Amino acid sequence: MRIVDMGRWPLTTEDEHRHEPGGEPLWNESWYYDFVSEDGEVAGYIRLGLYPHWKRAWYWACLVTADGVVTRVDHEAPLPGDDLTVTAADYTATHTTAVPFGPARVGLTSDDLTFDLEWQPAAGVYGYAITPRYEIPCAVTGTIGGVPFLGHGERDHSWGVRDWWSLSWLWSSARLEDGTHLHGMRANLGQELPWPAFLARDGVLEHVEGFTAATTFDGDRPAETVLAFPGNATTVRPIAFAPVTLTSPEGEVAEFPRAVCAYETEDGRTGYGWTEWHQPPGWREHEWKPR
Repeated sequence: MRIVDMGRWPLTTEDEHRHEPGGEPLWNESWYYDFVSEDGEVAGYIRLGLYPHWKRAWYWACLVTADGVVTRVDHEAPLPGDDLTVTAADYTATHTTAVPFGPARVGLTSDDLTFDLEWQPAAGVYGYAITPRYEIPCAVTGTIGGVPFLGHGERDHSWGVRDWWSLSWLWSSARLEDGTHLHGMRANLGQELPWPAFLARDGVLEHVEGFTAATTFDGDRPAETVLAFPGNATTVRPIAFAPVTLTSPEGEVAEFPRAVCAYETEDGRTGYGWTEWHQPPGWREHEWKPR
């Protein structure tokens, strides 16, 4: 498995496991799993976030179909053990990676959502430079509510301090019809940095220099984003939102409008994926556009 590691620390197979918590109250460790079918008709995501200093976990699960959006959001989930199994009163969620940087299997059993899905790596591992985090583009197979599913997505793992109530960001991941996986992220810091971005095709993942993004809004809802991959801008349009509201221990409120989206490159390729535009208090003071 090829690792494209942009960080100042080397990623190792140990990083697939849980990390020792830092001392900061906002230290957290999270795992994301996105998926979308080839035709964009079925999509969803799962996130498990551990907050050891709060003595609880956040668990999110979402499914988007033609019938609408079904979500399960639990911000008082019990902290799992090392096997990352969350056992709550009305659901059980499992997260298993038997081989580091290899296939990951996620299960959910509840009254309204049932997943049994596997993320099979498609093109290597991408390690961030600006925070301890890595992303893995994947093929995704399994069942949803007992119905077979075949599609694509991305899984990621991060650890460290994450202050949801002070920093806005954009994150986007998709697969195009020609098999190209794309990924880009930028935070709104008031300056441009070497943002985490990659393109992957035919099993080869490469870091992309010069990525940035610009978003237009309809009220508070993102209407369109242009991902500026050098040489081929990609337009992203939301299809369906699966938002989450985040309240801090001090009562601050942040909004997290995450959406399954349609993607179109300027050379005519299309595809589907997920984009998030995080909106903490005062986010309007910043803009999702290059400076």
